[in-house]
Amino acid sequence: EMSEMSERSKQHVAYGLAWSYYVGYLKIVLPRVKKSMEEFCRTNPNLLACRKTWKLHILIPLSCDVYDDLEKADSNIQYVTDLTETTLARAGTKKRVYKHSLYAIRDEENQLWHCAVEYATPLQSLYAMSQDECAAFSREERLEQAKLFYRTLEEILKGSKECADAYRLIAYEEPEEAETHFLSREIMWHLQQEHREEIALLEGNHLHTPSMVLDSAELNLQISVSDLPQPLRTDGF
Repeated sequence: EMSEMSERSKQHVAYGLAWSYYVGYLKIVLPRVKKSMEEFCRTNPNLLACRKTWKLHILIPLSCDVYDDLEKADSNIQYVTDLTETTLARAGTKKRVYKHSLYAIRDEENQLWHCAVEYATPLQSLYAMSQDECAAFSREERLEQAKLFYRTLEEILKGSKECADAYRLIAYEEPEEAETHFLSREIMWHLQQEHREEIALLEGNHLHTPSMVLDSAELNLQISVSDLPQPLRTDGF
C-alpha cells in the first residue's frame, strides 16, 4: 500500500533521479575534477588562480529549464575549452568518455572569471515529464520535485567523502521577467564567494555567508526521516 501511494503521488521521482545522478555520474567524475584542473593549470596558470574554484559548478534551475548551449543562455558566458577527459568501461560501453567544459564568465566590470560549469542533467527529465501526457506531471509537481531533487542531492553529496570540496551546487529561481545576464550574475556571485573564502582561509579568518544566498533553508524543503520522501511545501516560496 505504501508503494502504491508513493507511486501515485510521484514521491519517488526526484529522490531516484538524485541518487542515480550521484551514483551513475557525480561519484565517478567529481573525484577526478581537481586533477583535471591541475593538468589544465600547468599550461594555463593564470586562468584558474583561485583554487577554491577548482570544482564542478552544477546549475539547478528550479524551473527545470535547461539550455544545451550555455552561450545561448547568456552572452556573458563563453566556452573556453574542455578539461582532460576520463575514459572508463561502463555498463557494456568500452571507453566511455566523461569530460567537463571550462567557461569564461564576464562580470559587470568586464573581467573574466573561469570555471567548469554545467547543468544537472536529470532536470531535463523532470521538464520532459511535465510536457508528456503519459507522465501526467503538472508544473506545480515539477517545481516540488525540483526542490526535492536539490535537497536530496545536497544531502547525498554532504555525506560523500569522495566528492568533498569538488562541487558547488547553484540552485536558483529565475526571475519572472527575463533578464539578459541573470545566469552569469548568479554564477559570478558564487565564484566571488569562493574567491573570498580562499582569501579568508589564507588569512585565517572565518567567513560568514550572507543571507542573500539561495540555500536549502530558503527553499523551504522537507525531507522525510523515513525511507520514503514526503510531499514538499510550496507556500512561501
